Amino acid sequence: MIIYDAIIVGAGHNGLIAACYLAKAGLNVLVLERRHIIGGATVTEEVVPGFKFSRLAYVNSLFRPEIIHELRLKTYGFQLLPRNPSSFTPFPDGRYLLMGPDREITKREIAKFSKKDAEAFPRYEKMLEKLVAVIGPTLDQTPPDPLSFDIRSWLQLIKLGLRVRRLGKDFYRLAAMLTGPASAFLDEWFESEELKVTLATDAIIGAMASPSSQGTAYALFHHVMGETNGVRGVWAYVRGGMGALSDAIAAAARDMGVELRTECPVYEVVVEGESAQGVITEAGEEIRAGIVLSNADPKVTFTKLVPRNKLPKDFARRINSLDFSSATFKLNLALSELPDFKALPGKEPGPQHRGTIHISPTLDWIENAYEDARRGYPSRRPVLECTIPSVLDDSLAPPGQHVMNIFVQYAPYKLAKGNWDDEKEIFADRCIDLLDEFAPGFRASVIAKDPISPLDLEREFSLTGGNIFHGAMTPHQLYFQRPLGGWARYRTPIKGLYLCGAGAHPGGGVIGACGRNAAREVIQDRLW
Repeated sequence: MIIYDAIIVGAGHNGLIAACYLAKAGLNVLVLERRHIIGGATVTEEVVPGFKFSRLAYVNSLFRPEIIHELRLKTYGFQLLPRNPSSFTPFPDGRYLLMGPDREITKREIAKFSKKDAEAFPRYEKMLEKLVAVIGPTLDQTPPDPLSFDIRSWLQLIKLGLRVRRLGKDFYRLAAMLTGPASAFLDEWFESEELKVTLATDAIIGAMASPSSQGTAYALFHHVMGETNGVRGVWAYVRGGMGALSDAIAAAARDMGVELRTECPVYEVVVEGESAQGVITEAGEEIRAGIVLSNADPKVTFTKLVPRNKLPKDFARRINSLDFSSATFKLNLALSELPDFKALPGKEPGPQHRGTIHISPTLDWIENAYEDARRGYPSRRPVLECTIPSVLDDSLAPPGQHVMNIFVQYAPYKLAKGNWDDEKEIFADRCIDLLDEFAPGFRASVIAKDPISPLDLEREFSLTGGNIFHGAMTPHQLYFQRPLGGWARYRTPIKGLYLCGAGAHPGGGVIGACGRNAAREVIQDRLW
């Protein structure tokens, strides 16, 4: 029997990153993945022959630049394709808004709707940069425990307090950003509905919430903390699809001696006494290791993988009460041609095709879509975020044809009537029909579709409740309360068992910090 130093459950990008850092520290590491492909939610799959879909995650900005450098990912083929413009929002009256990253173009575009907002937007961005300077460093740190006597926790809190203090009156904006609704935050800055609705979509991604819900301002902020090739706030495609990022990390891991196994689901974490001692696979193989890292979400980890009688009752109760509510639906399309938008016509690649296409023309549109989901029904007029990465990456589709990734809100996990196996094709067609309203003839361009319902997200990708973030990104489940207060430092009540996925700090999105931070704590524990 081979005995490993560490076993990682799940080959999502965070698990692969943790494996790399542990291997760099000299540990013998095994990664076990239940699916036939590594990457978790960061995968490229050729579901339709000739068309390569980023099946779940579809754009990159939050991924930590330190990881790219430290793991030399560019030498393994990782390449970012910045988008210019960043977004295109068409409106039913024939107008449209293009934004970013060129600040002068963005200012001119906003001025079409409000000269006052065009002047305010640079100040808004500058304010966000100040807030990022305060909160950004926490992404790469293990959260402090305010109730601990650990001097490191207190020093960390003091440093954070000093950064907050330097904000001056902007502290109050930070407090509003961390706790309040996105709509109120945007109302403070802007008057034009067109600008506010374009910005507000970042506040609801992956959430069962509307822009007027408490806590959504943080989600808005979370999505501006990234960068592409050193430029803050710029989102990019990954050449080859998002799976190319996972492939690069996996290649780095293999070069460091990490063993990767696919189609090897874990049945149980072996716990002897109060310590993890390895895992048992669903095939019945017992694999020993004194360290186990779970890249699964906290609910899967503690209700399916760890024997219930090995957990403190209060801890198990709190895990069961975690919020995993979500309303995410992903629709991947193979297209024979690019959409021809009424607001900005043209079937040749243009600015309307390069960035994120927002189909949600008013804040009331979003609120109504959310209200449908709150009552248990897929939105009658859903919110669509569409990207066409093949405009910049010709490796994804046959010549002249394209792939479109559509992130859809809102699709409640629990339906008031029916089931998702029956409803997902209907809902997918609803999304296509909606796009056809803004780009007549779009439906005729659809060659094939790959609809992924919230239930599919749970069954195929092990995302509890279809929550892409491994748990809601709301204030009570962030920082030193992610996943639970007192257990936010990647360790668990089981000695030798750690969390390294998005259910730990700093949370969801393709960030990579969860895996890197968890590995650092494992290495530190071994030194002590």
